[in-house]
Amino acid sequence: MTLHCQKAGHGLPPVLRSATANLLARHGSLLLGWAARYGSPLNLIWPEALEDNFAALQGALTESGVQHAIYYGAKVNKSPGLMRAALKTGAGIDVSSLYELRDATRLGADGARLVATGPAKTSVFHKELVDSGALISVDSPEELEDLINVLPAKAGPQPILLRLRPSDQSKSRFGMPADAIVQCLARLLGESRLRLEGVHFHLSGYRWENRAAALSEAADLITEARRMGFTPRMIDIGGGLPVQYVDPVSYRNHLAAQTSDDYRTGKVPESFYPYGGTLSASDWLHSFLKAEMHQGRTVADYLTREGLSLAMEPGRALADQTAITVFKISRIKALGPDTHVIFVEGSSFSACETWFASEFLIDPIHVPAARPPLSATPPVRAYVAGHSCLDEDVLSNRWLDFPVAPEVGDLLVFANTGGYQMDLLENEFHRHPMPARLRITEDAEGQPYLVPDTVEEV
Repeated sequence: MTLHCQKAGHGLPPVLRSATANLLARHGSLLLGWAARYGSPLNLIWPEALEDNFAALQGALTESGVQHAIYYGAKVNKSPGLMRAALKTGAGIDVSSLYELRDATRLGADGARLVATGPAKTSVFHKELVDSGALISVDSPEELEDLINVLPAKAGPQPILLRLRPSDQSKSRFGMPADAIVQCLARLLGESRLRLEGVHFHLSGYRWENRAAALSEAADLITEARRMGFTPRMIDIGGGLPVQYVDPVSYRNHLAAQTSDDYRTGKVPESFYPYGGTLSASDWLHSFLKAEMHQGRTVADYLTREGLSLAMEPGRALADQTAITVFKISRIKALGPDTHVIFVEGSSFSACETWFASEFLIDPIHVPAARPPLSATPPVRAYVAGHSCLDEDVLSNRWLDFPVAPEVGDLLVFANTGGYQMDLLENEFHRHPMPARLRITEDAEGQPYLVPDTVEEV
């Protein structure tokens, strides 16, 4: 059963793909058994959901006639199964560390399927990227010199992008202003071991309008690069495609109705991820491609006429609906006559929005160990806390109304946690072991079962 927030009519039940909804509705006993066997919290992965998300984005690009390269942002989740699913679809992998690179190559990714866009690359990371032939986004003139220093004397041309810091992002520490990119272009004129592939940028937020404006700045640099004799073939817009976690109308109603009394902290968080935005990732991409640039041309028109590929590194958008996180309830503690705190085995590091002074605005799903009649227990109003000794270890500061009183041993399931929530901050605090992560598959009769989610198994 889906739990609702404190104000009746303003709950935030999660959007669920059919496989997830089927598991929760029909296989509660399996979930309980898996949690007993593998511990709490338990992270469950559906890699095939990533394949569906990739197909939707690729469809938008193919429909527009734009050449493209989609790289899965592996930093969004530590699952090798999701990396493998991305490679299976034809996507590449965006690696932000030496360890992500090594996992990707062990899974079969060659240099043509790899890009490294992060700004803080070490010399060892640079060397292995060069050895693999991966595309490298250069964040600064300093990084360009570092990269040149690790190139073998007789290296073939190493493909690179130059990372732009758009003019409206002057406070960002990432990328370079346009004049610094021109300086890098001048430096590249005398370096035959590097090959300019294009311009890259990555913006905060989720507005396609900002990407269209940044692409116009990148287009000016493409023109300048061609004037200087380079043959760039790509503009890379990074990530930031949105995910719809909850129904957009429900989300707007919730935001309009919430007050400080809806939170155990006595205040509404200053910001939230746009959990119920109006655009899906593919809708967003359609809007971006139709955005007007100078001289009346759309983004799609510009890219096709200039013979440029559009590259991107979605993380969260490709991990949409790929996972759930299961917590076992360890205690329900009364705080007053009508308020409680529910303790779960696990911490808010496994659903990490509260550590960013925000909330994971999705109602958890209650899976009772033994389902009583609905009239057997009164509703319970509670927030959800983790098992650590820190007062701020809270999975939900929002007061939640449970129509059936939870009991020790029941499960709370947070849906759609594949995009950063489940393992961005996970650790072994209090020496609790790292949560298990397993892939869900089905046997010939359609019965779900689990397999390890490791590089060796996928």
